Amino acid sequence: MTSNPSLPVRPLPTAQRRFPWHHFSMRFSSTPRGARLARRLAGERFDAWGIPYGSDTHDALTLVVAELSANAVCHGLVPGRDFRLCVSAEGTALRIEVTDTRGERIPVLTEPSDDLDGDGDGGRGLVLVAALADRWGWYPCTDGPGKTVWAVLGTRPARRLDSAHPLPPAVLAPGSVLPGVGEGV
Repeated sequence: MTSNPSLPVRPLPTAQRRFPWHHFSMRFSSTPRGARLARRLAGERFDAWGIPYGSDTHDALTLVVAELSANAVCHGLVPGRDFRLCVSAEGTALRIEVTDTRGERIPVLTEPSDDLDGDGDGGRGLVLVAALADRWGWYPCTDGPGKTVWAVLGTRPARRLDSAHPLPPAVLAPGSVLPGVGEGV
């Protein structure tokens, strides 16, 4: 395809072109250590792409990566198989995808349990993802067993969890540990 020099090329307004196209993809071991490494490497990518550490947007993106990676380790685990993290940025949106090899356990957004001591599944991870992402979902893998859970976030400041989109009290209970946020995950 050739361009016509007589037609002017209008770049997108700056507000619509936050960054050029970026892509990061890597496989990680389906262990808490693998989930922690996925979160840290994604955080480094976000910073390199112009979303600085400590910003609301960086924190929201990193939390979504942590939750989806922790879910792949906890609920999508097939012994001996890794999970894959793909992060891509184009325009003003970032897409996070986590693929595991367990296709029969599909993600369902449920009310969090009152079990805050960590013995139960809890159910807080997808509630956080849904609260922070502009949209999220999942689809089955076409090239083998498994599923991909994805979330799309714009680079506008992250929504406050305690204001416009409040979470159930069990999610934000004082002293509760959010899965994927602590040093153990």
